[in-house]
Amino acid sequence: MAESTVHTFDDITERLDEIVATVRSKDTSLERSLDLFDEAIKLGSKAVDMVDSFDLSPREAEQLDQAEAEAAATASAAE
Repeated sequence: MAESTVHTFDDITERLDEIVATVRSKDTSLERSLDLFDEAIKLGSKAVDMVDSFDLSPREAEQLDQAEAEAAATASAAE
């Protein structure tokens, strides 16, 4: 998947997984790894922009708050 075909958050995470796999390959040159690193930085910025512009419905916000409270309670109990 090329960077130009990345339009959704799932596309971004899929492409980042591909980049990681390619960079981990012993057959990937340093130059290619650096090019992929640059692409990953751009994709990361795009993902942050997507997340920042995402609006939750009141119901979704309530569910998120509830899940965060449960996670905090679980973390406190584990300590």
